Amino acid sequence: MAYVIAIANQKGGVGKTTTAVNLAASLAHYEKKVLLIDLDPQGNASTGSGINKGSVKLGTYQVLLDETDIASAIIHSDSGNFDVLAANRSLAGAEVELVQEIAREMRLRNAIQTIRDDYDYIIIDCPPTLTLLTINGLVAADGLLIPMICEYYALEGLSDLIATMRKIRQSGLNPNLEILGVLRTLYDSRSNLSAGVSEQLEQHFGEYLFKTDIPRNIRLAEAPSHGMPALAYDARAKGTEAYLALAQEIQQRIDKKVKK
Repeated sequence: MAYVIAIANQKGGVGKTTTAVNLAASLAHYEKKVLLIDLDPQGNASTGSGINKGSVKLGTYQVLLDETDIASAIIHSDSGNFDVLAANRSLAGAEVELVQEIAREMRLRNAIQTIRDDYDYIIIDCPPTLTLLTINGLVAADGLLIPMICEYYALEGLSDLIATMRKIRQSGLNPNLEILGVLRTLYDSRSNLSAGVSEQLEQHFGEYLFKTDIPRNIRLAEAPSHGMPALAYDARAKGTEAYLALAQEIQQRIDKKVKK
């Protein structure tokens, strides 16, 4: 049965989608069966996986509105070697259309249950804002992966996300949701600011902070424009190697949780 990872941060520009796409590709590299769910109306995770989001007829929107089953909407990413539930601008309409629906926060979770045994990992790329879509992602997840840049304003966004997670647990929507880890992205080890914020993260999150950090890397930034993960674009880039290391660390962390 798949372990479901929601990648979320209520602050944009933290490498959330970059992490979703490259983590999916890295886990697939280690011969894991992976599904990437694009839950962001911008559809960047779909594009970064080589999917033409403009041509998507069945995707996350149709699944959430019960217009199709999730298995029928899944597309394979040839460049990443993982499966994708794609999204485009139509997904923005789901916010309004789901408001009056019963158990609207559970739509994605219920859909995932039907294909969960088909995968080792399911990764959800959440929107950069707290919306009904983001809540669907958090309710569906086993673990929350929080990417963040080492800047002080980012710490404020992190606190907001943790508060949201606690509310979801306390409400009973997903009482088992846990923090899988906090990931430092766009990291510059030479920067005093990065070092200072990183130290605060270590103090507050301790074992939750991944040992792996993702460096600023031009190849990571270039890869989406070619419709492929960094692993397919430049397998030897520092950013690529960092995500491969992160995939290993995540597998080890989840294996420990399962054995407990």
